[in-house]
Amino acid sequence: MGSYNINGIVVVVVMVLGSLVGLSQGQGTRVGFYSTSCPRAESIVQSTVRSHFQTNPTIAAGLLRMHFHDCFVEGCDASILIDGPGTEKTAGPNLLLRGYEVIDDAKRQIEAVCSGVVSCADILALAARDSVVVSGGASWAVPTGRRDGRVSQASATANLPGFRDSVDVQKQKFLDKNLNTQDLVALVGGHTIGTSACQFFRYRLYNFTNGGPDPTIDPAFLPTLRGLCPDGGDGTRRVGLDNGSENRFDAAYFAKLRDGRGVLESDQRLWGDASTRGVVQRFLGVRGLLGLTFNVEFGRSMVKMSNVGVKVGTNGEIRRVCSAVN
Repeated sequence: MGSYNINGIVVVVVMVLGSLVGLSQGQGTRVGFYSTSCPRAESIVQSTVRSHFQTNPTIAAGLLRMHFHDCFVEGCDASILIDGPGTEKTAGPNLLLRGYEVIDDAKRQIEAVCSGVVSCADILALAARDSVVVSGGASWAVPTGRRDGRVSQASATANLPGFRDSVDVQKQKFLDKNLNTQDLVALVGGHTIGTSACQFFRYRLYNFTNGGPDPTIDPAFLPTLRGLCPDGGDGTRRVGLDNGSENRFDAAYFAKLRDGRGVLESDQRLWGDASTRGVVQRFLGVRGLLGLTFNVEFGRSMVKMSNVGVKVGTNGEIRRVCSAVN
């Protein structure tokens, strides 16, 4: 374990290689895939993410969310990055994604030193990890060796998790990707960094039940949310999902759920359902349940997710530019 400082944020580096044995060798990917073919690849992605983060800290959450949205549609194959009418980029859930310029920047630098070797899918997976690190979270070893997909369709985004989803619906969507309930809670915990637009949760504040607010919202927090998102106001205004520390990757997000201060309905429901509340409690370390550390378990779940539906070997391609198939 080690630590370093970026813009005043102490970054704890915990390489959980031992706990990731088995996970890190899934479906043809492996840690260190480019160690001889492009040894600078990972450091280039890391420095690129760090550079963009120093200019715009909100880019970290954008990259993390982009990787999630990529893996849940067609697998982790960078199909989210392809431009054009009717592609995943144009689908409703993806219209507010940001960070494409970071991936393009890293790809240009990598192509300059080892052309045609490193996939855009791997760059995105590495950038998601590095986004967590620069935000104060722990690092993990990212298995690489993915190839890029050639198909990107907006219609394929229909099964992305949604902000109104019940816990049962969320669990099924994750199970469809071979991710269990603990993975669900850990990965949704990525909301510790990032924001949501008022249009995705304002309905909870004014007219949820019988003209009143969602009763699961802490009454003391309600005026804050209403002040940020007034009835009839700007629906595109951004609000921190971990209100007050939305640029810092930590377990405080789970305390917000416990206290009725989850911004999205789907997030708050993780505390209201017994099957997910126990995991939230373990990540908080309450009641003596100290068996799980959020940072470590988040890394484990990210590795599992990053191996969903990957293309390896002769399947797919290595794109020359990430926004277009070859």
